[in-house]
Amino acid sequence: MTVCEYRAGLEGVPATQSSISFVDGQKGILEYRGIPIQELAEKSTFLETAYLLIWNELPNAEDLGTFETEIRYHRRLKYRIRDMMKCFPESGHPMDALQACAAALGLFYSRRALDDPAYIRAAVVRLLAKVPTMVAAFQLMRKGNDPVQPRDDLGYAANFLYMLNEQEPDPLAAHIFDVCLTLHAEHTINASTFSAMVTASTLTDPYAVIASAVGTLAGPLHGGAAEEVILMLEEIGSVENVRPYLEHCMEHKTKIMGFGHRVYKVKDPRAIILQQLAEQLFDKFGQDKYYDIAVEMEHVVAEKLGHRGIYPNVDFYSGLVYRKLGIPTDLFTPVFAISRTAGWLAHWKEQLAENRIFRPTQIYTGLHSAPYVPIEQR
Repeated sequence: MTVCEYRAGLEGVPATQSSISFVDGQKGILEYRGIPIQELAEKSTFLETAYLLIWNELPNAEDLGTFETEIRYHRRLKYRIRDMMKCFPESGHPMDALQACAAALGLFYSRRALDDPAYIRAAVVRLLAKVPTMVAAFQLMRKGNDPVQPRDDLGYAANFLYMLNEQEPDPLAAHIFDVCLTLHAEHTINASTFSAMVTASTLTDPYAVIASAVGTLAGPLHGGAAEEVILMLEEIGSVENVRPYLEHCMEHKTKIMGFGHRVYKVKDPRAIILQQLAEQLFDKFGQDKYYDIAVEMEHVVAEKLGHRGIYPNVDFYSGLVYRKLGIPTDLFTPVFAISRTAGWLAHWKEQLAENRIFRPTQIYTGLHSAPYVPIEQR
């Protein structure tokens, strides 16, 4: 067996074959099952997109209606899950709470029948249904309040915003949030998806698969970046401070949150759509001063770093949209997880179809034949 060239972070090294999504970073193309993301953002819904990702086809009206009904039925949490959440510290991060709750689901649905299509569908439905409820419940419970029960008469996105604020959202807000979920649902073999695939390859249960992906998504270099973007915009404070702030970052080689991508060398197509959504929200519900700072940042970064292929990624405008929807900053990444659960489940299902446990090799850089030194001689 030939030892391959080592590449830090496995950059550019194929880890699998997949038909779920496609990215062309030079042209700014993202497709789910061959359908451009712009088409899905304009014409589809999150649950229809989730169905497409997981079952490799757009559902007909009857199949989609059945899928939506199943998810409505399974939105509620076991009371023991809620009781467990009451014991979490109020200062804990919502991603840690979500990871614990996702893993705990495996205790209640411990049967592992990975060759049974009915079992796979039930797991898909439960996770898509319950992850939003977990996120909203922890947000209220850490404030000392009881969680808001789901409403069966509301769609997927509208119901989450309702559970978060106990107020039925404006139809435009619900629609925009649904589009946001669609945009974040899948993005090839990123860190959290790879984590999910490695976990899935051991043939453990799907709840452990999602819990491992949630833990990976929590890092600031992956899903946590949207939080960091808002903190950065708040630190800059005004349009006038943008240029000196960026020049300081460049001088000290500090990462500029929300810019640059391992794959995209042009503006992330999702960022283009998210910017349009932000403008729709601001037109109806009032401006956000940080949006002007963000626009100026994009202009200056393009001027100074565009030649290096550094442009806004999906995290840059998503936080501004979420803020306007009334979503707290530290829930941005859990909201990302709500959406990306669809992609993780699609890769889980694909991994099971032709499974082989992941077992990469390494390039050893340590000593050989080193002597053991007795403790009294150390």
